[in-house]
Amino acid sequence: MFYRKCEDDSMIYLDNAATTLQKPQVVYDAVYDAMKTLGNSGRGFSGAALGASRMIYEARRTLCDFFGGSDPSRLVFTSNATEALNMAIQGMFLPGDHVITTQLEHNSVLRPLYAMQKKGVELTIAASGQNGTADFDAIEAAIRANTKAIVCTHASNLTGNLTDMQRMGELAKRHGLFLIVDASQTAGVIPIDVKQMHIDVLCFTGHKSLFGPQGTGGLYIGEGAEIKPLKSGGTGVHSFLKTQPEELPEHLEAGTLNGHGIAGLLAGVQEIQKITAEEIWKKERNLMECFVAKIKQIPNVKIYGDFSDKNRCPIVSLNIAGVDSSQVSEWLLEEYEIAVRPGAHCAPLMHQYFGTQKQGMVRFSFSYYNTEKEALTAAEAIREIAEEVEA
Repeated sequence: MFYRKCEDDSMIYLDNAATTLQKPQVVYDAVYDAMKTLGNSGRGFSGAALGASRMIYEARRTLCDFFGGSDPSRLVFTSNATEALNMAIQGMFLPGDHVITTQLEHNSVLRPLYAMQKKGVELTIAASGQNGTADFDAIEAAIRANTKAIVCTHASNLTGNLTDMQRMGELAKRHGLFLIVDASQTAGVIPIDVKQMHIDVLCFTGHKSLFGPQGTGGLYIGEGAEIKPLKSGGTGVHSFLKTQPEELPEHLEAGTLNGHGIAGLLAGVQEIQKITAEEIWKKERNLMECFVAKIKQIPNVKIYGDFSDKNRCPIVSLNIAGVDSSQVSEWLLEEYEIAVRPGAHCAPLMHQYFGTQKQGMVRFSFSYYNTEKEALTAAEAIREIAEEVEA
């Protein structure tokens, strides 16, 4: 049906919003070295155990500084952003509390909130504004006397729409509310300062724009926020206590940490600091704009989200006529060796907003390690598929 546009046999990977496939070489090296040399942090005095403890503390301090935090002990490691969000949502709210979230959210926010709703927490989902953006007026109008927090994403994983977190933080602070932020799509590419943005709990994953391995992530907890442990167990300290230690990070870190993964995450963040998040964002945004400029005039192609604001994540979701997104994705992979993601992307409310529950969307997401040639090849593939569908 279609012919391949790639000049070689290598896959063009444009599914970076799911996970970055291409990592800096230092990340691979760090994980390999850690597996050969590091013991279990906090479990002994051998060189291997102490080496793990020193590396994990360095990672804690580096990430704390990276996000504008002031206390490395309040940087808690998790297996991903989903675990971090569950910790915050299940650990901060009680029956009778009211929480506000948005239509932009991933199921990592929505499902824990629905679970807490069954336990007596009141929930309001604020309707989105134009093109699936956050509606600050709707959020503020939803605030009640018993509202405790706003839980929201920094950027939609479906459209790339960026929420003005400075404005959201000021809104939350003005009303005395906690702000819990899902930074899965922004950590590493969009600068984040938890103090300046008045973020009380920042939840992040390591395997996307932080260039770390899968199975890494965490949360930074501001001074005023307290979270009950999601799980309990060994910490390497206070072994005779029947409950989790009260001090952070041990209060929320039960069991052996993923030291090998954290070593890779540390290397990824250090590489970002060398390049700078601003430079990464600039390149990724240019790739996205190059792609959009080529496809926006193609008949039968519909692009979703707000592209009037350049402050956005490098994500482009589209559909071609009425063709199922999985079919388009299959054609891209089989005929052009371009990897993207179709379907619902764990963002059901956004699909309801756009009316794409059945069709889904085809999502292209760019990384610092993609090239302009790849973006142009992908755009040409969309043009050819759209022409074939029209014919």
